[in-house]
Amino acid sequence: MTSRFLGAALILGLLSAIGPFAIDMYLPALPTIQQSLHADVRLVQASLMAFFISLGVGQLIYGPVSDMVGRKPPIYFGLVLFALGSVGCALAPNIHLLIVFRFIQGLGACAGMVVPRAIVRDMHTGTDAARLMALLMLVFSVSPVLAPLTGSLVIALASWRGIFWTVMGAALLGLLLVATALKETRPREQRVDSNLRSALAAYGVLLKDRHFLGLVFLNAFGVASFFAYLANSSFVLIDHYGLSPTHYSLAFSINAVAFIGAAQLTGWLGGRYGLARVVRTAVSGYALTMVLLAGLYMGGVDRLGVMMALLFVGYGFLGLVVPSTAVLALDGHGRIAGTASAFMGTLQFVNGACVIAVLGRFFDGTARPMLAGIAACAAIAFLLAHITLRDGRAVVEDIVAD
Repeated sequence: MTSRFLGAALILGLLSAIGPFAIDMYLPALPTIQQSLHADVRLVQASLMAFFISLGVGQLIYGPVSDMVGRKPPIYFGLVLFALGSVGCALAPNIHLLIVFRFIQGLGACAGMVVPRAIVRDMHTGTDAARLMALLMLVFSVSPVLAPLTGSLVIALASWRGIFWTVMGAALLGLLLVATALKETRPREQRVDSNLRSALAAYGVLLKDRHFLGLVFLNAFGVASFFAYLANSSFVLIDHYGLSPTHYSLAFSINAVAFIGAAQLTGWLGGRYGLARVVRTAVSGYALTMVLLAGLYMGGVDRLGVMMALLFVGYGFLGLVVPSTAVLALDGHGRIAGTASAFMGTLQFVNGACVIAVLGRFFDGTARPMLAGIAACAAIAFLLAHITLRDGRAVVEDIVAD
């Protein structure tokens, strides 16, 4: 079964990973960038937040356009824009221009985030889609596992600016893959009714679907908890706990392994128990773990081993939640999969940027604000899961889709 999806997952996963690679390689460099550009911590975090915002907002455009003109043209445009933004970041003389070019870079990167999810929906539904989504995430895992380590190496050899030359090369590789190995999954006959008016109508349909919105916000708060870790972990682990950039990269990779490893079980668990039941169970374990961790730190515990162990468990549970909720949300909207995927991606990144902005105001150099934000996101996701999935509707959709 796995071999049936592997080729598509490899290409789509690599395309999806280009944007996150530009995030994860960047993380070990944040303290270095602060010193190099003589910038405030908040402005350095703003360069990350600008990337998240553009990733989110841009998807509102790429999704409907991919329904109108096919899946491949928006990917071409996005990868070229990403490469140009990367050059600007590499040459930026100050933090303000870096923020501007990170925003441009994000506008390009979001094509690789939204269109592959729509392609998955074009090809499969139900547990087959969950299997392909999980395999896509397995390839996608190259980013959080290897990117921080790669970033540390590049920083040592070529300074933080070398990171952006490296991701520009990744974009050029992506262009080659799209041109030579990716087939169009949105044929002309399916685009006939897709236009600006239909795109606006599609967003209207999605905004009226409370079940879809519940799943999307559940997904978004789960992802936001990881974004909170992305934005704050380098300062906490390097400055507070004294880890080197290389050791930080290894610590970061451990949580990514938990997330991606658990995600590979979604297809099997979804086929056996139904994706809705998997989500309800996993989000309960996720919330319990993260709230416990935050409670320990608020009570005076400040030990790196405790934090890393519980984050590993919590993000393992989250690895079951994110791909399952994405599949459940898109299953009922195959005709407008690009628009639905874009809407989901927009909420993920805009919500994540808001969480980063709020936590930035409480940053005190310790892990407490970060862990409190993660726990809050987990608690909200728990409430949304048990409100949205309590009527068993998603279980019925699983059966119908299969």
